[in-house]
Amino acid sequence: MDPIWSIALSAAGGILLLWLVLIGVVAWLARRQGESVSLVGALRLVPDILRLVRRLAVDPTLPLLARVWLIVLLAYLLMPIDLIPDFIPVIGVADDVIIVAVVLGYVIRRAGQQAIDRHWPGTEQGLTALHSLVGKP
Repeated sequence: MDPIWSIALSAAGGILLLWLVLIGVVAWLARRQGESVSLVGALRLVPDILRLVRRLAVDPTLPLLARVWLIVLLAYLLMPIDLIPDFIPVIGVADDVIIVAVVLGYVIRRAGQQAIDRHWPGTEQGLTALHSLVGKP
């Protein structure tokens, strides 16, 4: 087999495997609490989540390390270059959803649920979806 075809097939197989793993992680995150949060539903929260992250990052009552992680998250979300490019269907935005869920879960463990509730700029349904996404009741 020509080496170029071997490389192309290996790359395609690697991308497919990564896609399947990320889909599984998103599904696991969405169903942790027994509630269903679709990827589309999570994406609708993006503007509110960006405002939430900004508000939490400047809140002096939060622990310093939590604020640092929030600033890093905000920089990552605003950066035009991602770990997985956004033009790749499904997994391009799934990596952003996973990273947001992990960082906000960390902030909740450090600062408490009240910090998220106090700074949430969106609707009550959006807050419920966010709680489900990060695995909190």
